[in-house]
Amino acid sequence: MRGRPADPRWARPGLLALLAGTALLYLWDLSASGWANEFYAAAVQAGTQSWKAWLFGSLDSGNAITVDKPPASLWVMVASARLFGFSAWSVLVPQALMGVGAVALLHATVRRWSGPGAALLAGAALALTPSAVLMFRFDNPDALLTLLLVVAAWATSRAVDAARVRTGTWWLVAAGSAIGFAFLTKMGQALLVVPALGLVYLVAGAPRLRTRIVQLLGAVVAMVVSAGWFIALVELWPASQRPYIGGSTTDSLLELALGYNGIGRLLGGSGNDGGGGGGGNTGFGGSAGPLRLFTGELAYEISWLLPAALVLLLAGLWITRRAPRTDRSRAALLLWGGWTLVTAAVFSMMSGTMHPYYTVALAPGVAGVVAVGGVLLWRERAAGWARAVLAVTVLLTGGWSFALLLASSESFTWLAWPVGALALLAAGLVLVPGRGRAVLRAGLVAVLLTGLLGTGVYAVATASAAHSGSIPSVGTVSSSFGTSSGDSGPGGAGGPGGAPPSGARPDGSAAGGTAPQDGTAPGGTAADGGTPGGGAGGGAASAELTALLSSTGTTWSAAVSTSQTAASLELASGTAVMSTGGWSGSDSAVTLAEFQADVAQGRIAYYVAASQGGGPGGDADSTSSGIAAWVAEHYTATTVGGQTVYDLSAPTS
Repeated sequence: MRGRPADPRWARPGLLALLAGTALLYLWDLSASGWANEFYAAAVQAGTQSWKAWLFGSLDSGNAITVDKPPASLWVMVASARLFGFSAWSVLVPQALMGVGAVALLHATVRRWSGPGAALLAGAALALTPSAVLMFRFDNPDALLTLLLVVAAWATSRAVDAARVRTGTWWLVAAGSAIGFAFLTKMGQALLVVPALGLVYLVAGAPRLRTRIVQLLGAVVAMVVSAGWFIALVELWPASQRPYIGGSTTDSLLELALGYNGIGRLLGGSGNDGGGGGGGNTGFGGSAGPLRLFTGELAYEISWLLPAALVLLLAGLWITRRAPRTDRSRAALLLWGGWTLVTAAVFSMMSGTMHPYYTVALAPGVAGVVAVGGVLLWRERAAGWARAVLAVTVLLTGGWSFALLLASSESFTWLAWPVGALALLAAGLVLVPGRGRAVLRAGLVAVLLTGLLGTGVYAVATASAAHSGSIPSVGTVSSSFGTSSGDSGPGGAGGPGGAPPSGARPDGSAAGGTAPQDGTAPGGTAADGGTPGGGAGGGAASAELTALLSSTGTTWSAAVSTSQTAASLELASGTAVMSTGGWSGSDSAVTLAEFQADVAQGRIAYYVAASQGGGPGGDADSTSSGIAAWVAEHYTATTVGGQTVYDLSAPTS
């Protein structure tokens, strides 16, 4: 049970308890959220019905269009669904296991250079980060992305410790390969940790400088190859024989990486360039600026330990300022500190789409910095300056948790007062110059509780509630910090930070509601055209419409203008539904001529029109709008379950 001979007796039991607790937190009542994000769940269903859909990440088994991300996360979920049958549980369980794996690998990486105590603290901090709990219980790509980034950090630490140049090179190749597959998970976001990984090996690697540079170039080659093979496959595959690349403007995965999921995310814009409405994207990600991560929904998802991380990073670098070049403590600070600073800076300043849950990729860096810097400072506690910095860190962390909890809309806001009291007690105990064992233990316990109680309560609350839609938030009700309740911003939410009304999620759905086990979202109708530019894409399809689509035997049971609507109908009916315009109806996924040819060949049974007055989504001159107009002109509209449906087998002219 003890593990390594040099380990304290609590090291192995502590690790087992950490992993068991993480598994319980991430797996408990996992299927309560139903399909969670229907957009990706529908793509998993398509992958279980078509090998080509599995390969390309198609939204539908007829392979009309892909989701707007590369398919690596879908590959894993489809494999699970093919093994265990397609269900909410089989779709979500891979993400939960990825979370346990990320915690285990973070523990192993931190332990290598900073010991078992720091490793347990880092693992617990990651496991209890609210955004981590949210994403490791959800079917977005962020779970696999985070795991692969931690894999890359672990491999880099092995490269630094390698006794032979060849061994170190192979570990760096492994790190580069992990980043490459992370790119195939969520594209450009995977590259945010690359500067930290490169810096730590360049500074702390054992070989001479020229060799280290050559080794890092080899890692870059591995990264390009591990991501490039699939991009090349898509680009070389005849476009007529594969699905349209959703989110792109030229049916190109490379253009998707550079545009919508690349420059568009950083600089903003509109339409398919990732801007989500242009400008600062204040609808759900807050205004771009240095304090973005400390306001609105983002504050509750990631900021609990951010103040401590910044202080402890500076303190740790000061402590190790005279250490040799290859000092492992400083290497750990460079690794996790570089991860934190670069990722936080990009998230804070990017003007394109910034969903709060993106911050899960920041969580391992924050956890690593807090653990490594905290242990270094604790070891220096005999010095008065170290006790003072530690006390300030505790007060800053406890004060921030107090403020977040007090401003929360949750039922447990009263916990702000115990956290505040704990912070004062912990700071007082830390400042006591005596070295009595009882005082030290009490101080350590108080420090840990001050740091982890607030984020831990929010983590448990997040796991206890069902979450669905395209913009899920943490806790059981949506809370905002540092935002006002003025007029609605671009995202339809109140205030400059895009805060939704109290008790509602940013996507407009109730935060604490329970999603049905079949994966459909409560309320609304699936074939409502979705919410242009975002939103959950409707809800449960009517029984009449579901029965109609389920009875078809065509390649696509129906066509609709947006992918959100298509996803809801696919999950309800178990059939393929064509999305003619992608996420918001503006993709040129299907031309009018192609649509007319499919209709003539009897490959599409019905067309389900948008119920909103403004058309099917997208621009008035988009191909999806043109298709909708052509259908309305040549086919008779009927009402099925409250939705407008056209039978494409019976033209009027």
